[in-house]
Amino acid sequence: MAGLLIAGFSLNIVMGRSSFERPIIVHAHAIIFMGWMVIYVLQNWLATKGPLALHRRLGWLALGWLALMLYFGTAVTVMNVQAGTVPFFFQPLHFLVFDPMSLIGCIALIGAGVSMRADTGWHRRLNYCGMALLVGPGVGRLLPMPLLIPYAYQSAFAVVLLLPVIGIVADWWRDGRVHPAWWWGLGGMIATEVVTEAIAFSPMGLSLYQAVTAGTPGAAIAPLAFPPSPLG
Repeated sequence: MAGLLIAGFSLNIVMGRSSFERPIIVHAHAIIFMGWMVIYVLQNWLATKGPLALHRRLGWLALGWLALMLYFGTAVTVMNVQAGTVPFFFQPLHFLVFDPMSLIGCIALIGAGVSMRADTGWHRRLNYCGMALLVGPGVGRLLPMPLLIPYAYQSAFAVVLLLPVIGIVADWWRDGRVHPAWWWGLGGMIATEVVTEAIAFSPMGLSLYQAVTAGTPGAAIAPLAFPPSPLG
């Protein structure tokens, strides 16, 4: 998962699709989210190599870090929606909903994993599924998103679902059975997507979009229309 994120964002820079000339909040967002990736990888290393006491202490820091991610992730999403700079392969209203919902789903799954930390089998698998929900932006930067309109987001999400499937196959191969935590984790990921679609394509979603964009350039953009492609 870390490799997918690094590859996706590195490709973005190499292809000139990203610039360091962005508002400070975007840089803070990047540092916080990449910081989370480091924390997650480090936590896995500590859980297997030790010391476990440090793993446990860092776990509480990780929960606070998730709160920062929710704030900055939502703030950057709202900034792009208000400015009318949502990527052209996403519908603005859908983008406004699925970014924060992915974070909420991640926090819910990792929170469940932390609550079951006494049972390593559940703990690590639920945390894994929560982390998987955050890999979408990296996957999306590796896929030919313009060619996947109108299902670009759904295509990236489908690829993300392969991550827990890998874990399910690994369990079956190693143990001859699948740990039930995978079904709960996978179900939580799918539930996040179902709720996202239900909100985005409902009157509640439209009201949310109107409230967020009121008085901004985003108000002039059709909530569920794909923005014009810069490719012509």
